[in-house]
Amino acid sequence: MTKISRKDIHIISRYSNLSEQGVESALKENVYASKEDWMKFLRLFLITLGIGFTVAGIVFFFAYNWAELNKFIKMGLTHALLMASALLALLPRINLTIRKILLTGSAVLVGVVFAVFGQIYQTGANAYDFFLAWTVFVTLWVIVSNFTPLWLIYLLLINTTFILYAQQVANDWSEVFVFAVLFFVNTSTVLISNLLVKYWKIPTVPTWFINTVALAAVSYATLGIVFGIFGRFQVAFPILIVMTLVVYALGIWHGLKARSGFFLSIIPFSLIIIISSVLIDVIGGDDMFLLVGLFIVSSITFLIKKLIDLQRAWANEERG
Repeated sequence: MTKISRKDIHIISRYSNLSEQGVESALKENVYASKEDWMKFLRLFLITLGIGFTVAGIVFFFAYNWAELNKFIKMGLTHALLMASALLALLPRINLTIRKILLTGSAVLVGVVFAVFGQIYQTGANAYDFFLAWTVFVTLWVIVSNFTPLWLIYLLLINTTFILYAQQVANDWSEVFVFAVLFFVNTSTVLISNLLVKYWKIPTVPTWFINTVALAAVSYATLGIVFGIFGRFQVAFPILIVMTLVVYALGIWHGLKARSGFFLSIIPFSLIIIISSVLIDVIGGDDMFLLVGLFIVSSITFLIKKLIDLQRAWANEERG
């Protein structure tokens, strides 16, 4: 049975004769974190921190002692560490969450192995095919584990691979086109994640993941439109504007419906940046700085006031 939320408890108390002690008991049982919850959080946090520091230590070890190590030690150590972490993730006795954390560390070590190989044989550790191989070889782990932090790393690898490909191979691609594709990829991820949560009731897509990817998508859209405003006309520019308008409208609608202040913050802030860029490009001259400054101050003040009003209205509705 799914735990009831704080909002559900307030609604029940409003339309029933539940006492204050009953409300407090329900909150402690279903909302407030217990001692066991805190112990579980601390255990997972410390394990994650330990694995993260271990992976970072491995990377810095090779970086500091690179000249003194021969090829066999470099490749042998990295492959041994990768195999050890991957095998530990397969042990059924270990907690499932811990196994997923170990698998995430293994996915990072795959990149270390490719980087060491690239440095030894001069295949290039900053080329797009390095990140492409890294992405391909961890794809199965990402799908099987279905672990949100690993999905975020996987999405970061996809973005990095595409950006480096555009810079190193597809030199004829415009910046606006690159940002438009990245905007489409990340926006699609946000939409799919929301659909999984809403219609398929999949609880493994946390809000922080959706918000992080949404922030990346909005950043790409903002950068792409700003590049298009100050650059020469590009075919992808009007397409990006149409995509942005549609997605921003859906984002505002979703923010109001889901009462998400995050979406209602990043989208208007992006629009403020875009409008400021238009003013800078159109007006020019010394008066432009004063006008744009006044616009930014007034628009951000107005946005903050509206968000505060919305939060108060939502809080009053919950209290009844």
